Amino acid sequence: MANVKLNLKVDEFLRKANKWKEEYKKLRGIALDCELDEDFKWMHPCYTFEGKNIVLIHGFKEYCALLFPKGALLKDTHGILIQQTENVQAARQIRFTNIQEIIELEPILKEYIIEAIEAEKTGLEVNFKKTEEYIIPEELQHKFDEMPALKTAFEALTPGRQRAYLLYFSQAKQPKTRVARVEKYTQQILNGKGLND
Repeated sequence: MANVKLNLKVDEFLRKANKWKEEYKKLRGIALDCELDEDFKWMHPCYTFEGKNIVLIHGFKEYCALLFPKGALLKDTHGILIQQTENVQAARQIRFTNIQEIIELEPILKEYIIEAIEAEKTGLEVNFKKTEEYIIPEELQHKFDEMPALKTAFEALTPGRQRAYLLYFSQAKQPKTRVARVEKYTQQILNGKGLND
């Protein structure tokens, strides 16, 4: 950690942490030992290699975690990476509930970080699911059948906007909620707008 430049925003983040303070400090040390640059992005400590995000430190109520933005590329030889939800395609987490777990896993964590750096160096990319691979919820399909203009407008949206709608509509557990969501956003789709536009 000889010539590592510490980020003042990360210092501040650690100072203000009510929970996971010791765990964060240990994870920070591990990331810095791997000769990563320290940054602060998305309100979290972020460790980069030549400007590319390698790993972030996150904290939640039940656990703290190392988050690998391209964790899907890692071999996960120890079976410790977690995909937060089935819709998360690239990122993977390693979760901890106490400092002892981090201390015990330190050599493995460094191994995973080095592997993530190597993936960046070689330019590996995560193969994202294509929009066509997402299932169109039945309720949206009914609306398409009833309003062909809606289907045309939907297909004219960018792939990212299409995916956002498909995920949002299909995440609702109840059919009536899915119908309500489709109804609510029909005009927005017709106007060529995305879910958050």
